[in-house]
Amino acid sequence: MFSEKNAFQESFKKRLEQSYSISFNDSTRAQQFVTLSQMVREHISKEWIETNERYRQGKKQTYYLSIEFLLGRLLGQNLINLGLYETLETWLRDIGIPLEELENVEPDAGLGNGGLGRLAACFLDSLASLGLPGHGFGIRYKHGLFEQKMVDGFQMELPENWLRYGYVWEVRKSDLAVEVPFWGSVDVVERKEGIKFRHVDAEYVKAVPYDIPVIGYGGETVNTLRLWTAETSSFTLNQDVLKYKKETEAISEFLYPDDSNDDGKILRLKQQYFLVSASIRSILRQHLNNGGKLQNLHERVAIHINDTHPVLAIPELMRVLLDDYQMSWEDAWHVTENTFAYTNHTTLSEALERWPIRIFRPLLPRIFMIVEEINERFCKSLWEQYPGEWERIEKMAIVAKDEVRMAHLAIAGSHSVNGVAWLHTEILKNREMNDFYQFSPQKFNNKTNGITHRRWLLKANPELTALLTDTIGDGFKKDASELSKLAPFAEDSAFLEKLWNVKLKRKEILAKRIFEQNGIKVDPTSIFDVQVKRLHAYKRQLLNVLHILSLYNKLKKEPSFHMPPRTFIFGAKASPGYFYAKRIIKLIHSVADLVNNDPDTKGIITVVFMENYRVSLAEDIIPAADISEQISTASKEASGTGNMKFMMNGAVTMGTLDGANVEILEQTGPDDIFIFGLKAEEVMAYERDGGYRSMDYYHHDSLIRRTLDQLVNGKLDDEGLFDVIYDSLLAENDQYFVLKDFEAYRIAQEEAGRIYEQDPERWRKMMVKNISGSGIFSSDRTIKEYANEIWNI
Repeated sequence: MFSEKNAFQESFKKRLEQSYSISFNDSTRAQQFVTLSQMVREHISKEWIETNERYRQGKKQTYYLSIEFLLGRLLGQNLINLGLYETLETWLRDIGIPLEELENVEPDAGLGNGGLGRLAACFLDSLASLGLPGHGFGIRYKHGLFEQKMVDGFQMELPENWLRYGYVWEVRKSDLAVEVPFWGSVDVVERKEGIKFRHVDAEYVKAVPYDIPVIGYGGETVNTLRLWTAETSSFTLNQDVLKYKKETEAISEFLYPDDSNDDGKILRLKQQYFLVSASIRSILRQHLNNGGKLQNLHERVAIHINDTHPVLAIPELMRVLLDDYQMSWEDAWHVTENTFAYTNHTTLSEALERWPIRIFRPLLPRIFMIVEEINERFCKSLWEQYPGEWERIEKMAIVAKDEVRMAHLAIAGSHSVNGVAWLHTEILKNREMNDFYQFSPQKFNNKTNGITHRRWLLKANPELTALLTDTIGDGFKKDASELSKLAPFAEDSAFLEKLWNVKLKRKEILAKRIFEQNGIKVDPTSIFDVQVKRLHAYKRQLLNVLHILSLYNKLKKEPSFHMPPRTFIFGAKASPGYFYAKRIIKLIHSVADLVNNDPDTKGIITVVFMENYRVSLAEDIIPAADISEQISTASKEASGTGNMKFMMNGAVTMGTLDGANVEILEQTGPDDIFIFGLKAEEVMAYERDGGYRSMDYYHHDSLIRRTLDQLVNGKLDDEGLFDVIYDSLLAENDQYFVLKDFEAYRIAQEEAGRIYEQDPERWRKMMVKNISGSGIFSSDRTIKEYANEIWNI
């Protein structure tokens, strides 16, 4: 199909005309996109089947359970992995079709929100590219999170209709649907062989799988991402059919429904059990069909829990082994504990899920019984280790204080618990999960996150990819560690000039998109200072925008003050119920209105907020960045992966010693990164012992005082919109140390501007150092570590 130009072009035209009953000359880009994508999917069907057949031969397989998979667009990535991109780009251009326009037709799959989901997508790519047997399980959200629209600077949330016209990459597998029970009660049946449990009067939801091929680089391995959608099962005579249909379909309608009330909590818990119940039975069915035995499940299957959302997989596997296959508790627990591994993604206690028993028990009656039994046995083992230490045992218990603690269940039921950056893992071991670490130190390990360079370099930055290929060969495409070969070229002035021209080209591409989307003209020769990520207080977009406001004030007050022109670019979604974060988005827009429209600062400072941040937008923003803002409060960011993407594309990190920034510093050295602010141990000491008074910084620093006063004096708003931000920094003592780090941040930013403007050769050498040191952050490296040290695949 793709081996000869004329044959491909004729096949493409014929297929399009037959599919749509329209002449090729009248066809739309959308019709052309679907036709090409269908041809690609059919092209890999043989490898997809052969991959699955290969795994039937007894190979141990990994199943990655995640509430999010942020895939991005797949057409271009699939063609790159198949080695067909440049060929088809030429062949399609010959018949008047720009491949880039077909790529832009494809919607971003609405299956995730931020780093958690993007990491899961990168991991699937690396598993397939390394030829490893690893598959994903998630939920096929009809609307995803939300589509962000900005109205007068306020975030508005609209349904994300990414499935409006179907999804060309998926294959519905109705024959593999399973029934998932909720509510009801549990009958205890006495039988000769022992007590049996039976779920009665349950309300069943049908989980229907849709399979998406995950094409590895080189096209030899095609793994599977299986997504479940919720559909109605059979009705009972007394059932309110419309209510049942609405509640059922809601399970797979939105990612992260608002859980500020009980209905939202119930829906979230339903989603989580729906995902794991369907996935566990799918995994067991495949294991048994491949000749496996239940007793050796852990020898042939590894199940990975990505954060706490899929933790109910642990009691669900116990339920199936106990109730459906009559395995003893001891045998079932041995299999379960050795099958599961858990990744923690946060040091924030509020992100470690806890479910009220009053909601958990009635919704999942049998699962709650099993969780209670797991808790009883776990607490007994704690008692044997720590006799008399009731306070410690209650603190570590899975069920306590009228709630179920999901992270505790994950640790107790897994053989491996890992953090996602060296610092994060050390904080887990020594602070957040220290009791568990002391009890089971052998479970804890670190696996620093990674990114798939095939998307974030090869696909997102073809200009840089071409330059690297010409300079060091193409070995880095398969093995990112070969990027280290670039290091000597930091002394090659001709290469540095080419690298700078590539960056300028990418900045021009982004500038064009900014003008088209925002109507703002930006100077591609200005510093592109970028912070794009989920909007959360600990990520400190607030520190960034307050610094911008302070620069504006300085320019207005001091005519002699000079700074190189700088374009500040933001992209972020705030959770719909996160009022404070949404106020920060409004503040960014208010500051943008102020500085962009002032003739005294126009052209010196430009502020841009790009709405609806997503993978395809990131692919334009990240290659264009000069400065990568990674300024979270030290100790709060588990890892970050945006920092790695920027680094790989030649941006220089402006960051705290938090998350993977610590390891980025190890690769670049202190001269090729801008590190500022409190260290993790200093933040934790302040949190533990006190001693920080944000009001002192307000009173003793005139720059801070003037900047904060503008939040409430009518300069930016006369309706009190930003009172909540002002109060959080002063009346509530600045939980995330924005004011404490402000001066250090200002100095680091000043130094970055000085080098960029006055020593361009040094800046270009910094770019080389970052690119050449980024190979270690390939998700291929991360997955090899998981495969060898946790999954044994």
